[in-house]
Amino acid sequence: MNEPIAEPAAITRAELTSQPEMWARAIELEPQHRALLPGPDEKVLVVGCGTSYYVGDAYAYLRNDAGLPRTRAAIPSELPWIEDDEHLIVISRSGTTADVVEFVERYRDTHTITAILGDTDTPLGRLCADRTVHLGFADEQSIVQTRFATTGLTALRASIGLADEQLVADGRAALAAELPMAPADIEHIVFLGHRWSVGIAQEAALKVRESAGFWTEAYSMWEYQHGPISCAGPNTLVWFLGEAPEVIVDDVRATGATSYVNGLDPQGNLPLVHRLAVQLATLRGRNPDTPPFLNRSVLVTD
Repeated sequence: MNEPIAEPAAITRAELTSQPEMWARAIELEPQHRALLPGPDEKVLVVGCGTSYYVGDAYAYLRNDAGLPRTRAAIPSELPWIEDDEHLIVISRSGTTADVVEFVERYRDTHTITAILGDTDTPLGRLCADRTVHLGFADEQSIVQTRFATTGLTALRASIGLADEQLVADGRAALAAELPMAPADIEHIVFLGHRWSVGIAQEAALKVRESAGFWTEAYSMWEYQHGPISCAGPNTLVWFLGEAPEVIVDDVRATGATSYVNGLDPQGNLPLVHRLAVQLATLRGRNPDTPPFLNRSVLVTD
């Protein structure tokens, strides 16, 4: 007997709606895992690709703004330098990302390296066997990442005291909120952030592109008027992640675009972004569980 064919987006929907529960688990991460994350006196470099890089960028801004030693994020293929005293954090859902594996192999004998993984029976899991924060409970079947990335960010935020039950509540509110616009009326989406939420904006835009093949952009909100706003129009949704300065909102409205802001934590907006991405994908006849040209892990290196 043939296996029933799953409804398109069924996997992604199930995973994205589980995010608040995953975040609650990350806030209460086991002490042996939390102890592996950077301490208050360490310099930190977070390395990852795509979504993992954006998570690292958000964490770096949060850590720097909290007055902790310098933290930065980098894509391994674009890494300019490494300092001798940096604690290296690598993030990979699959544990197989080729250029991250190569990075760990290069520096494992000279630096403290901690891996945040969804699967430990992998090359990265074996390379970092004694220093792995295993988030297997948040691993995913869908190619498009939702809960693993946000759960990893929650664990990192909790390690510096910047994630609590309010974040979980905001995630639940995002699952219940109305969409900012009717999906059929949207032609273009812009996500705007400030400091740590720029990484959230980049991740939000990536999710809509991956899931729906849709025209999305992301910027620092204070850069938006320096050119990109010229693309806005009546079918543009401009989504502020965090504050929405009136001077920018006024200029957005003058284009005829819809300006959207809510009172949720920037990360707390992501389940709502994910819901919109699924709706847009459905309208376009795409299945976000298996978007074209994407795989769970990129294995090609230079």
